[in-house]
Amino acid sequence: MNLSYQEAENYLFTQLPVFEHQGGSAYKPGVQTANEIDRFFGSPHREYKTIHIAGTNGKGSVSNFLASVLQEAGYKVGLFTSPHIVDFKERIRVNGKKIEADYVTDFVNRYAEKFAHLKPTFFELTTALAFEYFRYKKVDIAVVEVGMGGRLDSTNIITPILSVITNIALDHTQFLGSTLKEIAGEKAGIIKRGVPVVVGESDPRTNPVFLDKAEEMEAPIILASNKLSASSGQITHEGQQLFNVFCCGEPVYRGIKCAQLGVYQQKNIVTAIAAVEQLQKLGLNISADAVYKGFENVNKNTGFFGRWQVISNQPLIVCDTGHNPAGITYVSQQLLSQPCRQLRIVIGFVQDKDVSSILKLLPKNAVYYFVNADSHRALPADELCNMAQRYDLSGKTYSSVAEGFAAAKNDAANDDFIFLGGSNYVVAEVLK
Repeated sequence: MNLSYQEAENYLFTQLPVFEHQGGSAYKPGVQTANEIDRFFGSPHREYKTIHIAGTNGKGSVSNFLASVLQEAGYKVGLFTSPHIVDFKERIRVNGKKIEADYVTDFVNRYAEKFAHLKPTFFELTTALAFEYFRYKKVDIAVVEVGMGGRLDSTNIITPILSVITNIALDHTQFLGSTLKEIAGEKAGIIKRGVPVVVGESDPRTNPVFLDKAEEMEAPIILASNKLSASSGQITHEGQQLFNVFCCGEPVYRGIKCAQLGVYQQKNIVTAIAAVEQLQKLGLNISADAVYKGFENVNKNTGFFGRWQVISNQPLIVCDTGHNPAGITYVSQQLLSQPCRQLRIVIGFVQDKDVSSILKLLPKNAVYYFVNADSHRALPADELCNMAQRYDLSGKTYSSVAEGFAAAKNDAANDDFIFLGGSNYVVAEVLK
């Protein structure tokens, strides 16, 4: 093959099944193909340390927090996350720098046809690309976020030095199970023999699943929220939120400045701090100063964006990629606590989400702008509007995110608040 970068990217998105574009038809559980591709490359992930992160919500935040702290501690850090919001190259970073277009192009030209007989998915081939790239860049450690679930995820071929499970909530139930216990069983699949595991949010409904799996695998387990807690304070003039972290009620980190806003980051900071403590016990040299600077500089260090991201201040415009009931619960709490003259919400979804459960959580005092997300999986705006009316949410429909966003800005006074979300596609179109 002799493709340009744009052609190589198009190949990944059009020739391979892509879950974000096609939904369930692109989901291939199991690690057989990932293992076959990995053997061809000689298991590059064995040449550097890895941290494996699963969970329903917060995976991206915790992954970026840990990568940033490790960078501040002087390590060369690979970061593999998904999905991307604007640019495919966001998925694979080293010390915050996106993978080079030339490397992606060369990889696809060299290997795409070689693996065609395996019929890999987009995520399987992208995982191999990330692991091989991290070896090429000679990283010290890579933070690897699962794509979905854990047990049968392509990334689960690694043996990390630490496993992290952020939380469990109902999402992707058609693949991971219809109960919290079933979903927890899939996430627990990343627990490896003898490898410590941090569980961020303790829940009596799912703790037994993790405790039993950890015992089976002789893996030390830390239930982070049983020991640590966090409180959030004001936002600084530099636009950072202050957090305090406590251990058994005693302060351990006072006045952490976090570049990521949102009350829900309290939970993610607790998970990340618990993970840092385990990494320190494993011998990684991470100072308290590196922790403070890691949170403060996370956006700069890793290129993280899309979580409670402020786009404008007059009127206040914020976007967030939370898109399942658990994530929307925290977003709604923050929306309701935000003082404003009128709350305006530009929202769209894809069809395989539990939209009804999300709609019942949204503020009823907002003006809604129901939009078609830019995906053939998008839930039509008029159908979304009809569903929303059942939950006393009122507004108008728009054929695109751009049209709905423009209408919201046109309607808004300077002291209004515009929120955009529901789907990653909505946020992506705004940030583009």
